[in-house]
Amino acid sequence: MNDRPAVATSGKRRPPPLRARPILASTALALLAGCASLAPEYEQPVAPVPQSYASTVGASVGASTPGREDLPPWRDYFTDPLLQRLIETALGNNRDLRVAALRVEEARAAFQIQRADQFPGLGLGAQGARARVPGDLNYYGQSVVGGEYRAEVGLSSWELDLWGRIRNLKDAALQQWLATDAGRQAVELALIVQVADGYLGLRELDERVAIARRTVDSRAESYRIFQRRQEVGSTSRLDLTQVQTLLTQAQALLAQLERARASQYHALAQLVGADPGPLPARAPFDEDTVLAALQPGLPSDLLLRRPDLIAAEHRLRAAHANIGAARAAFFPRIALTGSWGTASAELDGLFDSGSRAWTFLPTLSLPIFDAGRRRANLELSEVRRDIAVAQYEKSIQTAFREVADALTARHWLAEQLQVQTVARQALAERARLVQLRYDNGSAAYLEVLDAQRNLLDAEQQLVQVRRALLSSQVALYGALGGGPGQRSGGAEAGLSTHSQRASDIP
Repeated sequence: MNDRPAVATSGKRRPPPLRARPILASTALALLAGCASLAPEYEQPVAPVPQSYASTVGASVGASTPGREDLPPWRDYFTDPLLQRLIETALGNNRDLRVAALRVEEARAAFQIQRADQFPGLGLGAQGARARVPGDLNYYGQSVVGGEYRAEVGLSSWELDLWGRIRNLKDAALQQWLATDAGRQAVELALIVQVADGYLGLRELDERVAIARRTVDSRAESYRIFQRRQEVGSTSRLDLTQVQTLLTQAQALLAQLERARASQYHALAQLVGADPGPLPARAPFDEDTVLAALQPGLPSDLLLRRPDLIAAEHRLRAAHANIGAARAAFFPRIALTGSWGTASAELDGLFDSGSRAWTFLPTLSLPIFDAGRRRANLELSEVRRDIAVAQYEKSIQTAFREVADALTARHWLAEQLQVQTVARQALAERARLVQLRYDNGSAAYLEVLDAQRNLLDAEQQLVQVRRALLSSQVALYGALGGGPGQRSGGAEAGLSTHSQRASDIP
């Protein structure tokens, strides 16, 4: 007689009543994941600089000047077509900029690795085993041959981010990525400034070499004339040696300038990343035509303009996120591991009815004693946050000083250029008058020697001051963070889109 209880014959099998509970529990815990964050609330530090640029001439600069959108792109600011070509070549070939771009890709990959920890990892696995156990090693006393075959989808150990540890680590990686990209922009801006300044230096040396060559040619002709006069006895040997002294001084200066020009050309070629080729002879550069007009704006605009300040702020945000991750380490960690599939002792029965198998293994861990490791890690994160704050404030102070220095240099170099122009004109007139007096026998040639030497120095100094004024404007452009056109649009747009999507992920 069958003593088993009656079973309903409706054709449906009642599932075990506790089967769905692990799934429901894991779903509920997953909904809680990421809902808490222990990171301190971020507050932007107050800029430790004045509200305006108080220049040394007594006028406050920046009270009514335009904002970031009014800074011209570099193509509009550097109006020289040859300089524009050199900058474009440098942006495509400079190795430092290439390394900076690869650093951005490295940081992006690191962020994606950290971001992947927020999601469960699923894997498909299959295994088969067959073994013979001797009789003296099993319960039955006879040798047994058995096997086990499994095919399953498994959930790797997935931590439920109840306290925001993983989310904060992801946010820190994101901020590091953004900081690295801002660093790339800083390298790009620095490269533009260096190429522009190197080009101006080359143009300065070209003009100084041209002046020296004209002087050498003029003094060589004078030396030839005085040699002829000395041969016929119309001038003294002393005058001839004085003319020769002027000639050798000009020749020595020309050799020195040629060497300096070659060195400047090589430095520019390294910045450009390729041989710039023969640069055509240009007319003397003018401070009003090489660069466009530029206004500094307010000191607060630097926080939006300068890539190095943007990078420093992103690093500060990353330090805040790391504090949240360090705080979360004091709370329990809950991880889920499970699998679902089929198992059988025989391979041909692996997918038969009733061979389904599943496992669900939640784990909870909380260190009781770690010799102060977690506390030290939290203190380390807080100290690094304080260091990031100090570095951020120092970066602001450095940026403010660079802008103030560039503004001061631009003002006083403009004054110096006017004075130097007048001085050069006066010395040219003096040299002309002294030459007339010598020709009329009213002055010794020593006066002519001194006047021409002073005139050559004044001409060289005039070119140097003009270049210094242009370099101060280039430095001001770089200190203000450059215009929007200095950045690579495609890379920046891709980063913004990706980072925005990443920041929307809980």
